[in-house]
Amino acid sequence: METTLDSILDIKVYQHREGYRFSMDAVVLHAFVNLRRVERIADLGAGSGVVGLLLAKRYPEARVTLVELQDSLYKLAKKNVKLNGLDDRAEVLKANIKALPDELKGFDLVVSNPPFRKPGTGRLSPGGERALARHELAITLKELAASASGLLRHGGRFAVIYHPARLAELMEELKAVRLEPKRLRFVHGNENSEAKMVLLEAVRGGRGGLRIEKPLFVYSADGSYTDELSAIYG
Repeated sequence: METTLDSILDIKVYQHREGYRFSMDAVVLHAFVNLRRVERIADLGAGSGVVGLLLAKRYPEARVTLVELQDSLYKLAKKNVKLNGLDDRAEVLKANIKALPDELKGFDLVVSNPPFRKPGTGRLSPGGERALARHELAITLKELAASASGLLRHGGRFAVIYHPARLAELMEELKAVRLEPKRLRFVHGNENSEAKMVLLEAVRGGRGGLRIEKPLFVYSADGSYTDELSAIYG
């Protein structure tokens, strides 16, 4: 497939022109992470590698594992790791998230921008890359939660961006595998619109107590990006 070379913050990425392309979701998920220091990061369903690579740049001492099932995106992620000079700290693993190698354990942080539509709901995105990235065709929410929990050390964090309509289900599945929701933030198009996405951080083995952070608004009244979103984009 034909590719384009794009830039976001301090990384460059090759993407397929007609395949799955990263969106604002990836950028705000990266910005939602607030750890001071982290040594091991896993990005589940990494796509072309955007979230994991942004975090690798932000945490220069961290080692990052990018997990991607689709061969076309796996190859792009490997290419993007090299493009950004991160060969020494970032590896790309071609694997199904629900069947990861047993030796993958002890991560400080797991992030994911997973498919959030159930099969048979919404419009199926054209093309294999987009369909698998947006619809639960290869993995379910329950399986994602179990895999994230299995990767994390006790006290490790799982950060995910998801659709608000399935928030109750998300929290239920996380709690079932000892991932306790601790931080929640809704993303709105503007001050007058319903939430379009939700950011959630859970701690493996954490105690109860959920903090609801102020909403993130994408657009101001005049249609321009808000100051906060502009700051996120640098």
